[in-house]
Amino acid sequence: MSANLSRRQFLLAGASAVALSSSVFAAGKRRPPNIVVIYADDLGYGDISCYGATRVHTPNLDRLAAEGLRMTNGHAPSATCTPSRYALLTGEYAWRHEGVKILPGDAPALILPGKETVPNMLRRAGYKTGVVGKWHLGLGTGTMDWNGTIAPGPLEIGFDYAYYIPATIDRVPCVYVDGHHVVGLDPADPIRVDYRAKVGTDPTGRENPDRLRMRYDDGHDGTIIDGVSRIGWMSGGKAARWADEDMADHLTGKAIGFMEQNRERPFFLYFATNEIHVPRLPAPRFRGATDMGPRGDSIVELDWCVGEVINALDRLGLVDDTLLIFSSDNGPVLDDGYVDGAVERAGGHKPAGPYRSGKYSVYDGGLQVPMIARWPGAITPGQTSSALIDHVDLLASFAALVGQPLAATTGLDSFNMLPALLGQDPIGRSYVIEDTSTSVSEKASLAASGSPSVLALVSDGWKLIAAHGPETSFHGNEIGTAPTSQLYHIASDPGETRNLAGQQPERVAAMSRKLETYRVSGRTRPIA
Repeated sequence: MSANLSRRQFLLAGASAVALSSSVFAAGKRRPPNIVVIYADDLGYGDISCYGATRVHTPNLDRLAAEGLRMTNGHAPSATCTPSRYALLTGEYAWRHEGVKILPGDAPALILPGKETVPNMLRRAGYKTGVVGKWHLGLGTGTMDWNGTIAPGPLEIGFDYAYYIPATIDRVPCVYVDGHHVVGLDPADPIRVDYRAKVGTDPTGRENPDRLRMRYDDGHDGTIIDGVSRIGWMSGGKAARWADEDMADHLTGKAIGFMEQNRERPFFLYFATNEIHVPRLPAPRFRGATDMGPRGDSIVELDWCVGEVINALDRLGLVDDTLLIFSSDNGPVLDDGYVDGAVERAGGHKPAGPYRSGKYSVYDGGLQVPMIARWPGAITPGQTSSALIDHVDLLASFAALVGQPLAATTGLDSFNMLPALLGQDPIGRSYVIEDTSTSVSEKASLAASGSPSVLALVSDGWKLIAAHGPETSFHGNEIGTAPTSQLYHIASDPGETRNLAGQQPERVAAMSRKLETYRVSGRTRPIA
């Protein structure tokens, strides 16, 4: 195979993309592509215009879809953030590990040194690796000293560069971390953080509601940072605290800076945006961009962030050398702890598109998310694909792309979906397992069952939701639980409106057996 062939010829020739990646990239005949993953927060399937939204316009995401592949069957690994991020980076379903759930801001690291991860694997393949934005996978080993070295963290699991928010933007500590240290910290004003009892004398939302610029509900009554009360308590670190409205500019600049500094070699960038998580406080220039209030305006701000990354790739001459993937960590939620008018101003906007419920839910509104891939010359532009794919598959798919073998003990649930990502395979996975976070189950007081999570099996156009406690909801979204199993023919009923379990007991039994086998097996990826 000639080294002068185009990238598209390399990728489309031969039996599979796996063979091509091994024979071309691993053999050093041409540079492997840069990989950029932009991971939005709480963005729903129906929240952007290329997926049907009409009350908010997202021209940059629309451009990505027009120049690449728009997936209509892309799944987040979980209906909540931390489990999805864990699965994306490790190639393992988070529900296999009881402690992987929505974390407080002072939780210890979930992914420890020595664990196989996407950045570890790509670094072995010669990539420079970077993470910018939301982390929320825990830091340290237990009791964190925010005034010293913060480790283990991203740098210990494969990232060469890390500039990040420790948890979520509604949780303390409200600071940026660069590598191992808080940015801009004054040693004379040390940080203290606690999630059990108040520390320091800073005002809180509960005690000082008159000092708030945004009203809270449901537990967001801790320390006031930048006029907004957060979950948890924090004192000190005044000079290091972020300003919410500046965050999109700041983090996008760091992401672009990483690409600029590593343009001469293959790089992997995991850009985990803060948009559109609460508190939604977009930069002033985006206020009023929609008639849906801060949530709609934050979608426009997210689209701007994507556009800046696209423009930087254009400017750096890296468009043809970059596989760019955009998606979201879970489905949408309107009222999630602050009073910002999201529910009242949604109007006819359907954040989850045709799907039922949203974030926190094992119904597909919580798990079906927008997913777009662009790689000029390798992905035919303007495609739409219904191939079934999950973010847990990125580890094995990227490993195939760069010719890196995965040990049998790693990436236990990650399937090589590279042909589907490139638009060559219209089918993708034969099944996927969906779940919602154990912490949501705890908060909703669900009955105990054989699994700590609410699990569902999607296969051959059908979806089985395992029996798990009483029906309940959380933050306005149905969790999807019921005391008996639910069965939906999602191929004809994507909104999961008709429970057919009573009519098809044999199918329920067969799918239940399969789901239990996958649950107890410890893995789903076959051993080669």
